[in-house]
Amino acid sequence: MPDPLELLVARLIELATVDEATGTRRLPPERELCDALGMSRGTLREQLAVLERLGFVTRTQGRGTYLGTPSFDFVRTFFAIARELGHLTDDEFSESRLLLEEALAEAAARRATPAEVAQLRAEVDRMVASQAAGDPDDAHEADVAFHRRLQTVVDNSVLQFLHEGLSHVLRDDIAARRLAVAEARESARTDSVHYDIVDAIAAGDPAGARSAMRRHFGGLAPGTRSA
Repeated sequence: MPDPLELLVARLIELATVDEATGTRRLPPERELCDALGMSRGTLREQLAVLERLGFVTRTQGRGTYLGTPSFDFVRTFFAIARELGHLTDDEFSESRLLLEEALAEAAARRATPAEVAQLRAEVDRMVASQAAGDPDDAHEADVAFHRRLQTVVDNSVLQFLHEGLSHVLRDDIAARRLAVAEARESARTDSVHYDIVDAIAAGDPAGARSAMRRHFGGLAPGTRSA
C-alpha cells in the first residue's frame, strides 16, 4: 500500500501547473490545495515541510511553492547521522564503496568516450605527480575527482544519488586509505594502479575494469587497502 506521503505527491502532481519552458511544477496557493485535498492548513503545512526537508519542495518568497528535483543533502545527512549513532559501520561503508566503484568501473568501460577516458587519465596523472612532488593533499583531491568522474561517465541517476549522498563519507574513506598506504610506503604503486582501471575502460573491457578496481582496493599487504 502506498505511503500517505507518496499519495500526497501524486495528488500534488495532478494539481500543479507546469511551466512549458522550464518544466517546473508550481503548486496552487495553500487555500486551494487544502480545498482540493480535503486537508486542514496545519496538516498540509506539516506534509509540505517534510517534502521540503527531503528536497522535493522548494518555497520562494513572493513566487510560490514548487515541486523540485531533490538535492543530495538529505541522504548525506542520513548516512552521516546513522554513522555517528553507530547504525552503520565504517566497514559497511568501505564494502559499499568497493561494490559501488566496481559497478561504476564496469559500466564506464561500456560507455566512456575517448574524451572521458582522457579526463580520467589526466586525474591519475595529477594524482601520481602530486604524490611524487610531496603534495598528498592535492593527490587526495585528484583521487576524489577520479572517482567522481567515473560516476559522471556512467551518468546513472540512482548511482549518482548514492555516490553523492555518500560523498563526504567516501572522502574520509579515501583519506584514511591514502594515509594507510603512505605509512606502508605504497603510495606510488596504489596511485599508478588507477592506470589499470583507465586502460581497461579505454579498451572497452567491463570485466577487466571491474577486476582492476578490485585489485586497486585490495592491492596492499594484509591489513591495509588501497585508496
